[in-house]
Amino acid sequence: MDDFKLKNGSGRLCCGGCGRQNNKLNTYDWLADIPGNAEEQDMVEVQFKNTRKGYYKNSNGLHLEKGDIVAVEASPGHDIGTVTLTGRLVPLQMRKANLKPDAEIRRIYRKVKPVDMEKYEEAKSREHDTMIRSRKIAESLGLQMKIGDVEYQGDGNKAIFYYIADERVDFRQLIKVLAETFRVRIEMKQIGARQEAGRIGGIGPCGRELCCATWMTNFVSVSTSAARFQDISLNPQKLAGQCAKLKCCLNYEVDAYVECQKRLPSKEITLETLDNMYYYFKADILKGTITYSTDKSFLANEVTISARRAFEVLNMNKRGEKPEKLDDEFSGRESQRSKDLLEQESLTRFDKTKGGKNRKNKQKGQASQNNASAAPVEAGNGQTLDAPKEKENKGPQGRNNRPQRPKGNPAPVAPQAPMAENVGNAPQAKAGQEPRPNRNGRRNFRRNNEGNKRPERNTNTDVQA
Repeated sequence: MDDFKLKNGSGRLCCGGCGRQNNKLNTYDWLADIPGNAEEQDMVEVQFKNTRKGYYKNSNGLHLEKGDIVAVEASPGHDIGTVTLTGRLVPLQMRKANLKPDAEIRRIYRKVKPVDMEKYEEAKSREHDTMIRSRKIAESLGLQMKIGDVEYQGDGNKAIFYYIADERVDFRQLIKVLAETFRVRIEMKQIGARQEAGRIGGIGPCGRELCCATWMTNFVSVSTSAARFQDISLNPQKLAGQCAKLKCCLNYEVDAYVECQKRLPSKEITLETLDNMYYYFKADILKGTITYSTDKSFLANEVTISARRAFEVLNMNKRGEKPEKLDDEFSGRESQRSKDLLEQESLTRFDKTKGGKNRKNKQKGQASQNNASAAPVEAGNGQTLDAPKEKENKGPQGRNNRPQRPKGNPAPVAPQAPMAENVGNAPQAKAGQEPRPNRNGRRNFRRNNEGNKRPERNTNTDVQA
């Protein structure tokens, strides 16, 4: 036994109670650091494959520790297992397992030898092939059963077949065929769907390894009433686990929900006010709030109140009084909550506020750029000119910010005389050209064959009286 002394020298810590927790049947030895615990090795706990363990008597007085591989008595021959518990905790575990005092307890032969390990590995290598062939044999015999796993004994003289069946199966003919095919002693053990899921393993919808494959040993029956107490929708696809049965985790918190539900009024009770009658719609059991509606079939005029307020209104109705409002004290605090009942099922429920914030930031940034670009520029001759406009954005936001065009045909603008000098970079019309204002108020020019610009022909003829 390894000891770890504390820095202050006041005591020590023992690691003898810790073991490999890769099997759900492992037990923490909380009596490992008690003086004299290691000397008591009359009874030893040994584990085998597929969540099977047993208690054996150390009649030869072998010094055994956790992790030792031993050969134990079996019927017939011997089996190979791993020591998982020794000391004073073994009798307590035997009492927990309801082993009778007069039950026959088998003994430990020896620690394994290389020859024993060779036979053990050879037997384990045949398990998968035996399971596949046994399934075909059961199917050929027309038996309504599924062989889920096969376990060979350490010496290879016996095989245990674990099967699943909804009804009682007569497998006497199957045992004869299996014994003739594999030349070993056959033992059949029926398991349930939960036990099979625990043997196979997997990941649950919570993201963790299955409870039946890690720590659960006793499977308690689960009913749909556990889902009703917790106000869970009775959806078979969500309530069923990988074993196609109801999830075992439905029983974990049902007691807390039952206790909290006692503090809420009954669902059949209706509350009356001066203007409406309110019916029960839903409740947050752990929070202690109830949502009432003015219609029985759908949500209308939703009002969420606390359980205390509901009892107050109920007592007022019993006295013949009716309050003006149902949510006197609770409406202000619950006004910020979402009203969408299906929002929790939406995949984009976290993107709504995020997208809105980004859109607002973009609009603020564009507004600041437009203000900066629209700042007036002072020319050399004392005049102020507007800065050149940037290219309009073709996006939806750019279209919204674009100035509106004037409706109708604007009045023609008289051509301006050419200036002596160009101010800034503004384009000026040459002499002899007569620009025509178009419908947008711009002056368009076309080039003739010689390359000179000439004014466009006015196609809009005005009819004069």
